[in-house]
Amino acid sequence: CVMRHKMHAVMERIKGKVIDSGQLKLLSGAHDEKTLHPAGKAASNLSMRLFLLNHTHRFMGKAAAIFAALFVVSACSQLGAFNTFAGRDAAGERIASDIAYGNHPRQQLDIYAPSKGTGAKRNALLPVVVFFYGGSWNSGSRQDYAFVGSALAAKGYVTVIADYRLVPEVVFPTFLDDNASAVRWVRDNIRGYGGDAQRLALAGHSAGAYNAVMLALDTQYLRRAGVDPSTIKAVAALAGPYDFLPFTSAPAQAALGAWPMPKETQPITFARANAPPVFLATGDADTTVMPRNTVTLTGLLREEGSSVVVRRYATIDHAGILLALSKLMRNRAPVLDDMVQFLGTHLK
Repeated sequence: CVMRHKMHAVMERIKGKVIDSGQLKLLSGAHDEKTLHPAGKAASNLSMRLFLLNHTHRFMGKAAAIFAALFVVSACSQLGAFNTFAGRDAAGERIASDIAYGNHPRQQLDIYAPSKGTGAKRNALLPVVVFFYGGSWNSGSRQDYAFVGSALAAKGYVTVIADYRLVPEVVFPTFLDDNASAVRWVRDNIRGYGGDAQRLALAGHSAGAYNAVMLALDTQYLRRAGVDPSTIKAVAALAGPYDFLPFTSAPAQAALGAWPMPKETQPITFARANAPPVFLATGDADTTVMPRNTVTLTGLLREEGSSVVVRRYATIDHAGILLALSKLMRNRAPVLDDMVQFLGTHLK
């Protein structure tokens, strides 16, 4: 993706000063964030752009302002641009790309692992995390989440990031069946990439957190894919929607509204005593997927006697909780450290 054609004009506007958040918002042409849908496409686009525009310049000065303006005007994927600018953890690397776990072009995955020479015992099998990204179930690309893959790999996890079929080509529950198929592939094949299928966790952000939690709680999807639900040893979910009836937005209606039993689309319906341990994280500033989703699911799981670890991050919004996994924004909240501490406890 080429940004150089727009660079000159943007540079002229910010030359010699740091653009404040109001000026950057004007550059974005952004809509009111109140229009954003829970787990919606906007969460991975507009909300993320606004987060960067409003926050990065505060701690990176002029360079961040330049990046933020380019980030808005570029036709590139916003997360793709973020990957380029933010850099990746050198201690984690992608070791395999474009691996098919099914016959559809969207049924592919990438694998990350600790880099050679980082001190990781590459001859020993490592715990595995399968990460599902968000985007209202109608957008997203695994390549855009390379910063997540390298971050977790740098902490000692073989990390799998899988694409899945999207709305409108499919609707609930087909995208969950794709996720389950990806888990089956991982169970059957990850040993060849240094991963231990006996120590496997699911993770996700936003709609991807919904997917991860649904697979863990409603066991029919894994069973249908031929996976014993006990294969999942833990779940780490960031800013997911777990209790969002009635469907009040077009994206939710498009993805889930055709299902004749709406309660069967809600993770809270399947809170159970023998669920795998769950890490639920949310930001107090999240107005896209409200923190009450985390609060409600936490209460129901605890009532059933399930193990739940909860983290709420002050001043962190919907995009921010994801971007805090990156090197660039990791100092904003200890999301990665908290996830890794949880995973380390349950993937021993």
